[in-house]
Amino acid sequence: MSHSIIKSALKPLLLLAALFAFAVSAYTSANSADASSSDQQYSKVLKVAKKHLGASYVYGAVGPTHFDCSGFTKYIYKKSIKKSIPRTAQAQYNGTKKVSKSNIKKGDLVYFGGSKHSISHVGMYIGNGKMIDSQNRGVITEKVYSPWWHVVGFSRPATLSYD
Repeated sequence: MSHSIIKSALKPLLLLAALFAFAVSAYTSANSADASSSDQQYSKVLKVAKKHLGASYVYGAVGPTHFDCSGFTKYIYKKSIKKSIPRTAQAQYNGTKKVSKSNIKKGDLVYFGGSKHSISHVGMYIGNGKMIDSQNRGVITEKVYSPWWHVVGFSRPATLSYD
């Protein structure tokens, strides 16, 4: 085989390799930008949530000084990143993208109750098995898996997508 035939056969392969390298680089860059954006958004939500630690629980309250559980989650997402989520815990569960326990991320919502059709409580996951929520002791940080809570599921508000 002559040198020119080998050269002409290699040209399309080299072009394909260069295009592949460019695509991988663009994909990696876009995903790290998305993760960075998600991290920044979570930081904003967490900052607003922490600012309200100690606020008192009042059934039906939506803030800024008193909250019920879903009033708290609705308030912190709206106030921090302008993300509007439904008002009640059940509506938040029904209206947001579900994630599995193995894929839970900081900023995801954690739901409690008898089943996915009878959600009675919601909190925001903050990592290490903990959440910030508003319950009878007010806005506190507590463990997700406690004897008094039955975890039903998890969801991720669209603007905090880690996909």
